[in-house]
Amino acid sequence: MDKDIKKKGSKKHKVGLQLVVLSVLIAALAAFATGVYQGRIPLALKMAERYSVRGVDISYYQGDVDWQVLENGLSFVYMKATEGSGHQDIRFEENLAGALETDLAVGAYHFFSFESSGKTQADHYIEVVGRWDGMLVPAVDVEYYSSYEGVIDAEAIREELQLLLDELEAYYGCKPVIYTTMTAYKTLIQGEFTEYPLWIRNIYYHPLFSGRNWVFWQYSDKGMLDGYSGEEKYIDLDVFRGDELDLESHRIYDSSEAE
Repeated sequence: MDKDIKKKGSKKHKVGLQLVVLSVLIAALAAFATGVYQGRIPLALKMAERYSVRGVDISYYQGDVDWQVLENGLSFVYMKATEGSGHQDIRFEENLAGALETDLAVGAYHFFSFESSGKTQADHYIEVVGRWDGMLVPAVDVEYYSSYEGVIDAEAIREELQLLLDELEAYYGCKPVIYTTMTAYKTLIQGEFTEYPLWIRNIYYHPLFSGRNWVFWQYSDKGMLDGYSGEEKYIDLDVFRGDELDLESHRIYDSSEAE
C-alpha cells in the first residue's frame, strides 16, 4: 500500500514537471515568435546574410538620392516607375538618370492596380519606362492595398494581371518578375503564373515554398543606408538568389528599339 502511494505520488510529480517544462517552452516560443514579428529578433536579417548579391528597391519616399554613395555594397536597384494606368512616380526619371551613372543593375517596377485593365497598365509602364540596354527585367508589384483584401474577385484580378504580363513580355521579350507579399501570394499567385520569376516579400524569415523557388527576396523594410534624404528614413533591402553571373540572365541586353 505505501509503495503504491509513493509510485502514484512520483507519477504526479513527473507529470507536474512535464507540464511546467511544456509551459515554459510554449511561453519561450511565443516570446520568440512575437520578437520576430515585431522586429526585435532580426531573424530575416541573419538568414539573408548567406546571399552575396544585394540590392534595394526605392520610390519617391527616399527623396534625393546620392547614387555614388548609395551604390556602395549593392549590386542592383529596382525603382518605382508607375502605378495603375496613369500614375508615375515623381522621382522616377531623376532616379533612373542617377542610377544609370553607377555600376548597378537597374530595373523599374509597376504597382499593379485592381481598378484598371491590365492592357492599359502595360501601355502606361511601357510609355513611361521605355527600355535601355542592360535593364533588369520589368517587375510587377502585386499586393493588397486599401480595403481590397478579401473583397476582390481573385479570378478577374488574375485575368487582368495576365494581360499585363503578356503585354510586357511581348514588348521586352522576357517574362516579368512578379513581386508579391505572402498574403497576396497565397490568395492570388500560388498555383498560378508558375513560369514567372518570383520576388517575395517576407521580413520575418526565409521564404519557404513547396515546389517553387524565389528569385528576389525583400527581407527588410527597415533598412538604413547612406545616400538618401527623403521623408522616409528606411529603405527596402533585397537579395538575389544567385551570383553576379546569374543576375546577368535577368537583364535585357538588346539595345535595339522595340517596335
